[in-house]
Amino acid sequence: MLIHSASQLLTLTGGPQRGQRFGRLGMIENGAVLIQGETIRAIGPTPPMLEAYPHEERLDAENGVVMPGLVDPHTHLVWAGDRAAEFEMRLQGKTYLEILQAGGGILNTVRATRSASDDTLFSESRSRLKTLFRNGTTTAEVKTGYGLDTPTEIRQLEIIDRLNRAGPVEIIPTFLGAHAIPEEYRRENGQAYVELICREMLPAADVWKTQHRSTFPLIFADVFCEEGAFSLKQSRQILETAKKFGFSLKIHADEFNNLGGVQLAIELGAVSADHLVKISTAEIAMLASSTTAAVLLPATPFSLGEKEHAPARELIESGCLVALASDINPGTAWCESMQFIIALACRTLHLTPAEAVAAATINAAAAIGQEARIGSIETGKQADLLILSVSDYRHLAYRFGGNLVKTVIKKGKVFDFREDC
Repeated sequence: MLIHSASQLLTLTGGPQRGQRFGRLGMIENGAVLIQGETIRAIGPTPPMLEAYPHEERLDAENGVVMPGLVDPHTHLVWAGDRAAEFEMRLQGKTYLEILQAGGGILNTVRATRSASDDTLFSESRSRLKTLFRNGTTTAEVKTGYGLDTPTEIRQLEIIDRLNRAGPVEIIPTFLGAHAIPEEYRRENGQAYVELICREMLPAADVWKTQHRSTFPLIFADVFCEEGAFSLKQSRQILETAKKFGFSLKIHADEFNNLGGVQLAIELGAVSADHLVKISTAEIAMLASSTTAAVLLPATPFSLGEKEHAPARELIESGCLVALASDINPGTAWCESMQFIIALACRTLHLTPAEAVAAATINAAAAIGQEARIGSIETGKQADLLILSVSDYRHLAYRFGGNLVKTVIKKGKVFDFREDC
């Protein structure tokens, strides 16, 4: 199939972007892409591509932007219930940590998720996943973390597998048993729960990982390193144990307090450190010299009504690998649109539209270890593409609250969402 007549074909070629390369879109005006099966076979300007491949099935982009599918490298997609009441509490002045310490927050969702049936978890999560897809997300990392006991955490992994098989969004799993300390362990400052994670939960997740290796060659383990959750020492114990079991690593760090999680992530070779609102200047320099990606989640402080955001410009100008993610979760960022994240990042993190697109495609792919396969439009890569209803990519940042994606191509299969009014 030859997709042709794109006003702007954004290729994002050349791998993950940082430093002076960050925001280079590799734009081809009046561009075209040849797809064979699930793979991109050729790219170039439309006239010579039409001449070179006269017998291929054609899909007219109709002067819309063609770009890589959006990648969401940080989601908490699998949960049951909602926390609308807590949103109202925050509006009345309660902080996130105050709600968590009172048994709300993550623990509220844990209770709902533990009691939900598999079918309920699947159907509610799949509904959200379909909305992500309609808004252009073709690959998403999805975490566990609303079980906080071995059976429910493994159930969440099973739901992730079921969602991946149902498609069309491709999922990269993350085990996040260390999301919060459950109520039954909170009196002991959580160390007994840390021991449970290391002694029982990670071995069980490793068995699941081995059983699903053909479907998920790469599976992550994550920890919420934060006051009220897991200390730096506890985070180290969990991540070092996970690494011994062969998990790739991620970390929630510096969201509300700086505990040293970024330095730990770099030391252990984590693929990403996420949030980073409270990251220090010294840690930014360390991150810039590492391969660990900085995943920024602008919807979270936006939803919490916080004035402070991650220091994106400092991260970028220091040479860090910066990616964007939705952080979709029931408490602080029920956001199913990476398009909105792009628009928000330009306003609150001061990214340019081109930087935001790079952060949501090739750099986001790197933040889940998939940059060799997805995130750009290059020969030999998987055919995950979007066709926008606009002729200028900057509308992704300029506009917000709507959906500019009219067609999604996932592994070479076309999904057309245009509707006649």
